[in-house]
Amino acid sequence: MVVADPADHRLGELADIAATVLDEAVPDFVRWLGAASEVEKSPGDFATAADFAIEERVARLLTQRTGIAVHGEEHGGPDPAQGEAWVLDPIDGTANYSTRLPLTGMLLALLRDGAPVAGLTWLPLLDQRWTAVGGELRCNGHRQPPLAGAKLAESAVTFGNPRRVRSTEDYPTRWRFDVLEAITARCLRVRMLGSTGVELAFVAGGVCGGALGFSDRPWDNAAGVCMIRAVGGIATDLEGRPWTVDRPVLAGAPGVHGELLEIVRSVGDPAAFGDD
Repeated sequence: MVVADPADHRLGELADIAATVLDEAVPDFVRWLGAASEVEKSPGDFATAADFAIEERVARLLTQRTGIAVHGEEHGGPDPAQGEAWVLDPIDGTANYSTRLPLTGMLLALLRDGAPVAGLTWLPLLDQRWTAVGGELRCNGHRQPPLAGAKLAESAVTFGNPRRVRSTEDYPTRWRFDVLEAITARCLRVRMLGSTGVELAFVAGGVCGGALGFSDRPWDNAAGVCMIRAVGGIATDLEGRPWTVDRPVLAGAPGVHGELLEIVRSVGDPAAFGDD
């Protein structure tokens, strides 16, 4: 795993440039709130005109100002697992955005050979701007403390979409519901927020003890993984292996992550549950 050097001044400069670019996109993000579906990707998964416009603007400015290419959710880009690249989700939680639910934001991460070395999560409707760089996490400029150890029974846990959206996803719906039932029996509360970026930010900020998601898209996960690791949290794939750009995320505070992983493993092999 690539680890950012705290003394990497260029990395800090790149994060500052990225923060400015996202700030400049906030007025458009707020102005287009409530935008309707423009392109259906799969049942229940769509993009709005705002997704395309914000991605085009942010990608263009980032490339101009940093010289680093952008891989965006809507337009693609360079292989995020190779070399240096930005990964961008212009509107994370698009269904929330389209229905004016404020749990939505812009996600941006800088990857080096697939490892997130800077992560930015902008949640304009919550007035929160999260930046992780050089092993440090800040929210609205305030440095965040390390995550304390926690117990699952005392923690809220976020859970991704229990229904498999794409046939290429690894985890069938029946398996997901069994995992959900098992987690519900042991944690304080389960919450489904509809935005991977919000969920991982809430783990990094100590609001939720853990998060289990099913998206295997790097633009959904990379920024949050970087943020959680910056405060001593644990982020792996659902099998407990080091997270990579093509895998979903299981994340949590020390203690909670281990309990969640134990539950996931106890449910059994997802392949044994068959197709939906």
